[in-house]
Amino acid sequence: MKVKAAVMREAHKPVEIEDIEIDKPERREVLIRTAFAGVCHSDLHFVEGLYPIPCPCVLGHESAGIVEAVGEDVQYVKPGDHVITCLSTFCGECEFCLSGRMSLCVSPLTKRAPDAATQRLSMDGKPITQFANLSSYAEYILTHEHSVVKVREDMPLDRAALIGCGVMTGVGAVFHTAKVEPGSTVAVVGMGGIGLSAINGAAIAGAGRVIAIDMVGSKLNLAKEFGATDVINASEVDPVKAVRELTDGGVEYSFEAVGLKVTAEQCWRMLRRGGTATVIGMIPVGTNIELHGPDILQGKTLKGSVMGSNRFRIDMPRLTDFYLRGDLKLDQMISSHIKLDQINEAFAELKTGEVARNVIAF
Repeated sequence: MKVKAAVMREAHKPVEIEDIEIDKPERREVLIRTAFAGVCHSDLHFVEGLYPIPCPCVLGHESAGIVEAVGEDVQYVKPGDHVITCLSTFCGECEFCLSGRMSLCVSPLTKRAPDAATQRLSMDGKPITQFANLSSYAEYILTHEHSVVKVREDMPLDRAALIGCGVMTGVGAVFHTAKVEPGSTVAVVGMGGIGLSAINGAAIAGAGRVIAIDMVGSKLNLAKEFGATDVINASEVDPVKAVRELTDGGVEYSFEAVGLKVTAEQCWRMLRRGGTATVIGMIPVGTNIELHGPDILQGKTLKGSVMGSNRFRIDMPRLTDFYLRGDLKLDQMISSHIKLDQINEAFAELKTGEVARNVIAF
C-alpha cells in the first residue's frame, strides 16, 4: 500500500514528503491509520545527526490513530479501536519485562533492528528504516501489537498523541523513576513538552514546591499553568544559585529535560543532601557529564529515565483519565496543528525553543 511519509534521506538535510510502500500486517502486527503525530525534539536529534540512524528512514514516534487491520494471532485490538503508540515495545518474556521494567525491554521478538535486512517500509523495492518500531510521520503505521494501547473513544486523539511520548516521559519520570513524594521540593530544567509534563506530574504528585527553569519567558509563563509554583529565567540568573536560595539549600528532586551536559550538571548541583537528579533529555552521543566527587558522599543520586520508566498499557489509560477530569494539562501544550508538508518548519521552530508541541494532523 502506498502512503505519504516524511522521509529523511540524510542528516542535516530537510526531510522530504514522498510516497512509500507499507506492507500488510503479518503475525502479531497492527496497521494503524495515523490521526495525529507530535513533532518531538527527539526526532530532531536524528535530523541533526546527534544520534546516528541508517537512512533513508521515516522518523516519528509520538502518535495516536485508529486500527485499520490486524495480522494473525492479534487478540488485543481490532479494527476501529482508538490507540496510542509507544516506542517502548515490550516482549513480556525477558528479565526486564518479568521484573516490571518493561521500558528497558530490547527483545528482538518484538523489535526490528534499524539495520535489519527485512524492513516493512520500502520505496522502489529498496528498504526504508522504520524508526522506533513506528515511523509515525506517515499516513499509516505498521507495528507490533505490543507497541499500542487502547484508549477510550471520548479521548481526543490529538491530545492522546502527546501521551505517547512527551507526556509519558515527563510524568513517568516523576511518578516512576524518581518517585516524587508529596510535599517535596522539585526543580525542572527545560520547558518543552517533556519538561512541562514533569512540572504537571510533580503537581499531581503533590510536591510542595515546583520550580520551572528555562531561558524563554513565555514558556515559564506556560509552566505556571502546568503547576509551577516558582519560575527561574536562566538567561538572567545562575539557576543553581537561584534554586538553592529559594529552597534553603537545594531541592530534593531535579529533572533535566533539555539534553545538554551543562543542564545535567546544573541539576546535580541544585540538589540538597540526599537528593535525586533524573536526566530525561537525550544528551548527544560522545558527551560525558562531570560530577564533583565529594557531592556523591552527600548521598545524592543521579538517575537516567527511559520513556518515564513506563508500564504504558497501565499508565496511558490512567493519563487519559487524568486529562478528562482536568488534572493533566494537554490543551495548553499544543502550540498548533500542522500538515505533514510543514514538518521542516516545525523542526525549525523546535530549535528556537519557543514552542511546546506542534502536532501533525493527518
